[in-house]
Amino acid sequence: MRKNFNLKNIKLTKVKGILKWLYPGIGIKRWMALSTFGILLVIAGSLSLRTEEYWFVQLLDAIVVVSGIIILILGIKRMMHSFIMAVIPSSKGTELVDILYQKKQLGRGPRIVTVGGGTGLSVLLSGLKEYTSNITAIVTVADDGGSSGRLRQQFDILPPGDIRNCLVALADASTLMRDLFQFRFDQSSELSGHNFGNLFITVMTRLTGDFEKAIKETSKVLALRGQVIPSTLNNVVLVAQHQDGTTTEGEDKIPKAHLPIDKVYLKAQEASCATPEAIKSIEEAQIIILGPGSLYTSIIPNLLIKEITDSIIASGAIKIYVCNAMTQPGETDGYSASDHIKALIRHSHGRILDYCILNIGEISKDALKRYAQEDSYPVVNDTKKIESMGYRIIEDDIIIAKDVVRHSPLKLAKVIISFIEEV
Repeated sequence: MRKNFNLKNIKLTKVKGILKWLYPGIGIKRWMALSTFGILLVIAGSLSLRTEEYWFVQLLDAIVVVSGIIILILGIKRMMHSFIMAVIPSSKGTELVDILYQKKQLGRGPRIVTVGGGTGLSVLLSGLKEYTSNITAIVTVADDGGSSGRLRQQFDILPPGDIRNCLVALADASTLMRDLFQFRFDQSSELSGHNFGNLFITVMTRLTGDFEKAIKETSKVLALRGQVIPSTLNNVVLVAQHQDGTTTEGEDKIPKAHLPIDKVYLKAQEASCATPEAIKSIEEAQIIILGPGSLYTSIIPNLLIKEITDSIIASGAIKIYVCNAMTQPGETDGYSASDHIKALIRHSHGRILDYCILNIGEISKDALKRYAQEDSYPVVNDTKKIESMGYRIIEDDIIIAKDVVRHSPLKLAKVIISFIEEV
């Protein structure tokens, strides 16, 4: 008796679910009715066409059939558009065919893996997402400064800052949603210095009990064109050994020491292991990109995880290093392009890259003066040294040099996508 009662409840629930489509205000009923009318016209016209002998009546029947098909297509199109507007509100005003075409084309794009962190990586991602949605950003979790460092210490979670920047860069959500995740509380608040996106990821981690799952759930909120993966789920600490033999512990403190760096390493390195999804993405990649970004504190920390370096070396993908346009005070003072590459190799392997992309775009004198005040200067493109090391060079104008000197997302992405012809 109880079993029959449960079956009746299940059937009643299903009926109610179907009837919800007829609720007022959903904007579906009219198009369902129009589509049904189109089907009836097609059926009626087809039946009459088969039995009618007079040609002029057959012509009218044919017109009825064609009209029914047009009405049916229009009704289905409008229904689909209503569905899409409900699921993707930001696509308002966009033609259905354009939405479907874009999704299809991006889904067919090359499989690209980026390795790094900081603002440099997020700039690259914002350009790549215009060409493909098959993007995996492998991001360092060595950050221990600012809002990320405070949350890391207070809540014992991995630092969310670099990951948040990459999530926002790949987001297909509205501009307002992206701005919300980048909103930083001012000095007059108890949350001074904290970023809303960092707090959101922190809360999501506490709710799910898992940092990796928190990132995946946040990715759904932002409708990502790709995925963002931490290079490791271990709470790693970055240490720099300087050329004078001293050491500095902590990613945020390393540049502030203003001492030439000999090498960097992860404290308790044996305890750090790569995220499985990161390894899988590297194995499936067509293009792997290192940088742009801070050499010792954003890019190299990922390569200190042996599994990641080994996977990149073993990969048949095209491996590209995007060299910074300017030196970074406290990290790469006086470095040329070849010095950047030597540091990468010293911390990983000679087969970690195939190509190096260098900027040849002009930087204004005003910008150079501003950067010189901070002891930052253009990276010298010593191409012959790099070629003698066995690497190929791509030189192009890939920067925007207005208030700050940074890579142009679209220019850089265009250069990288051109490599796909060689895959």
